[in-house]
Amino acid sequence: MKKYLWIAITALVVVSCNEAQKTGFVNNKKVISEYKEMKTAQEKWTKRNDEVRAELEEKAKQFQLEVQGYQAIANSLSPANKQKQEQSLMAKQQQLQQEQQVRTQEIQQGSQVEIDTIVSKVKTFIKDYGKKNGYTYIYGDTEVSNILYGKEELEITDIIIEALNADTSEAVAVEKEEEKAVKEEDTTTSK
Repeated sequence: MKKYLWIAITALVVVSCNEAQKTGFVNNKKVISEYKEMKTAQEKWTKRNDEVRAELEEKAKQFQLEVQGYQAIANSLSPANKQKQEQSLMAKQQQLQQEQQVRTQEIQQGSQVEIDTIVSKVKTFIKDYGKKNGYTYIYGDTEVSNILYGKEELEITDIIIEALNADTSEAVAVEKEEEKAVKEEDTTTSK
């Protein structure tokens, strides 16, 4: 009896060790950089940064013109007026610097929040993809290269990118259809 029990346990261990586990790995940097939503977000924040920079540069030019105007008449001003003008210019300069810092921080924080949201969305997508497609593990190849070697057939980066971008395209199409339906409903109710 003991002999049969040991044989059964040994057989069970051998079978469970031989059970194939489906694994894959993803180049995280490539997935993020080629994800359409990330590209759109980067373009949006770059554009916003350029707009703010242009606006601030215009204000800086206006301030520089004021400084030049002051310098042109500084010698003809009384010491009290001269001091008053200089204090006014210094206050404007500090205000410009503060505005620049605040606006830069707003852009950095806004873009970071959006990037973090997208990265979280990608992680969730990969997790769901793994469950749906029977993966035991999907490893992430990161900048610190935690995967030093992997068979090419186990790399699913391009598959994930394609599925992720298709998922985004479908979501955008659904949103457009919903917007169209709302507009049609608004048009119908306003008649």
